[in-house]
Amino acid sequence: MSTSTEPRTATRPGDRVFRGISLGAAVVILATLAGVGIFLTAEGIPGITASPDEVKSGESFLQYVGPLVFGTLWAAFIALVIATPVAIGVALFISHYAPRRLAQPIGYLIDLLAAVPSVVYGTWGIITLSSAIQPLYVWLEENLGFIPLFAGPASATGRTLLTAALVLAIMVLPIMTAICREIFLQTPRLHEEAALALGATRWEMTKMAVFPYARSGMVSAAMLALGRALGETMAVAMVLSASGVVTFNVISSGNPNTIAANIAQSFPEASGLNVNVLIATGLVLFVITFAVNFAARAIVERNKEFSGAN
Repeated sequence: MSTSTEPRTATRPGDRVFRGISLGAAVVILATLAGVGIFLTAEGIPGITASPDEVKSGESFLQYVGPLVFGTLWAAFIALVIATPVAIGVALFISHYAPRRLAQPIGYLIDLLAAVPSVVYGTWGIITLSSAIQPLYVWLEENLGFIPLFAGPASATGRTLLTAALVLAIMVLPIMTAICREIFLQTPRLHEEAALALGATRWEMTKMAVFPYARSGMVSAAMLALGRALGETMAVAMVLSASGVVTFNVISSGNPNTIAANIAQSFPEASGLNVNVLIATGLVLFVITFAVNFAARAIVERNKEFSGAN
């Protein structure tokens, strides 16, 4: 009885080196992530279990971190609501509507926004944007004050949660635009031409061929932008005049703070258990970011069979 053996393909040294480097990089990333998680947990547990009398805030950890979690999620959500339609519109214009001579410069300008440091955004927000947008807050209070978001009283300085969210929206715009643009460009040309051949307009072709194919990519872009907004520190700390309240009012002088901005503002003066409390709030932000990424992965996996993710 004869047995046939398939010939083995010899592995070249370059392939083995590349495989080793790739494996090493993956291990380093996982080890770094695990190290960060272990550090935050070990240093944060004393702050979580500390009694109110032992910390500067005079509150339990849940009472202290609750308003910060609310402010973090609320600011990031508003920024995402503002940035998402703009990013999708700009990406669609660059990929399907703009002439090639115009599309490339616009794409470069949008990408350059990612290279601007957050301190510059914060300086622009506190000096230029806040003063320029303050009259709009007065108008919103006078005409739309019956809506809880604009109940007022309007801030006299313009350093509100809405101003901080606008700065965050501009900061996450390059990430969303770049990803959406690449996803839109990967739409099969035959799908687009078939829709046009059946008499669809450009917008109908976009709805029928481009958006269904790019659905999971748009969700991934939004989740990446959300993660960026959740962790932003300096720009929010500079622009936002925070008082630690829990409110949906986005134009008043009483604003909730974010976890990252609170750590940056409080850490220089913290000592003892107060440092552990701040590290524990960082652990909460770490968990929130993980939850956002896992939720994004679940959404992408659920919708990939109906889009270009497969």
